[in-house]
Amino acid sequence: MTIAAPPIALNRLLKAVLFDLDGTLVDPAGGITGGIEHALTVMGLPVPGPDVLAAMIGPKLADALVSHAGVHLDQVPDVIAVYRSWYASTGMGMSVLYPGIKDVLVELRAAGIALAVATQKPEPLAKTLLAHHGIAGHFDIICGSNPDETLMPGDPGYRQGKSEIIAAALEDLAVPAGSAVMVGDRHQDVNGARANGLDCIGVAWGFAPEGELEAAGVAAVVQSTSELASMLAAATLAQGAEDVHGAL
Repeated sequence: MTIAAPPIALNRLLKAVLFDLDGTLVDPAGGITGGIEHALTVMGLPVPGPDVLAAMIGPKLADALVSHAGVHLDQVPDVIAVYRSWYASTGMGMSVLYPGIKDVLVELRAAGIALAVATQKPEPLAKTLLAHHGIAGHFDIICGSNPDETLMPGDPGYRQGKSEIIAAALEDLAVPAGSAVMVGDRHQDVNGARANGLDCIGVAWGFAPEGELEAAGVAAVVQSTSELASMLAAATLAQGAEDVHGAL
């Protein structure tokens, strides 16, 4: 485990944990990059290399198509439509839960910790994916981007990025930022968490290039779900001790 900055929430009463989705809870296993490649090919557009495709996992799809794949704004809606059709029929079925994730969620729920998903995936699709893997019921809140992926900055209902999605999840959970922590695999998760006063635990099994999480100011990086469970359990035990002390 690599500690990059002193944790905030892990030294306080832990009441909620927010999770990113792709690259944190679920391994897309080619279901995202393959879909983007398929959509670009169908549209007769250049397909970037594997590293660029992998970098497109995490950001909002419309933004990533423009910034990473060079898709013109006018073509974004059609590319997304082709991608989503392929993802629904093929890509979603390719994804798998990361080993041990379900156990982590069960343990946190048993400890009375509120759970949320904060993802840049469209919210209805995030709910469908989590239900597909049988874990939607573990979460109190599932918060994502607007279902209309063609929205751009300035459009009503557009959420600029992870910070707005995390803010919405915290509001729905009704917990103060100081008692929550974010778990994610990309710099967007770290930056969004820090913008809302949360620490972020980075997971090494996701899609961040080496050093990305540390450069963003992640509080800690865990190498396995068992290490993640231990870190969160320690915070939960600290909460239990505080509750007992307060009752004396």
